[in-house]
Amino acid sequence: MQKTIRLQSLPFGSVATYLAAMLFIIGNLALPQLFHRIPQGGVTWLPIYFFTLVGAYSCGWRVGMLAAVLSPLANALLFGMPAVEALPAIVTKSVLLALMASYAAWRFRRAQLWIFMVVVLGYQLTGTLAEWLIKGDFYLACQDFRIGIPGMILQIAGGWLAVNAIMRR
Repeated sequence: MQKTIRLQSLPFGSVATYLAAMLFIIGNLALPQLFHRIPQGGVTWLPIYFFTLVGAYSCGWRVGMLAAVLSPLANALLFGMPAVEALPAIVTKSVLLALMASYAAWRFRRAQLWIFMVVVLGYQLTGTLAEWLIKGDFYLACQDFRIGIPGMILQIAGGWLAVNAIMRR
């Protein structure tokens, strides 16, 4: 049994909120650049969501929301990926992830692997439904479940490891 850990929920009025968000946004800029060097790396590994998960879980919904919205926009502006037409679905999934991760952290007050599995599957399932509504194509909306399973596993295991490392410092 893992003991309860101290999780933060940084307020919008705090400089720490924006510094933390900036670090997680930088992570969300760098990680996709690494994975896009691999053929189909972005759609397979889903790297743009990783630091949104870690930020929202460890620092609260405000940091998570800043990372969720600004990371895809900055990536599209700076690197042309994701494509502008993909932004509504990606931002929607990012926002869902930030909200679900921060809620799970608040609700359970611990970082356990099963919680990360529920968060990742939760945002992916609701995000797939939202993407289906946005794009009108169920097959395309299911792309993360067809191709992105390695990325979901990375988010679950890597997110759990990263949050636990942050909480232990």
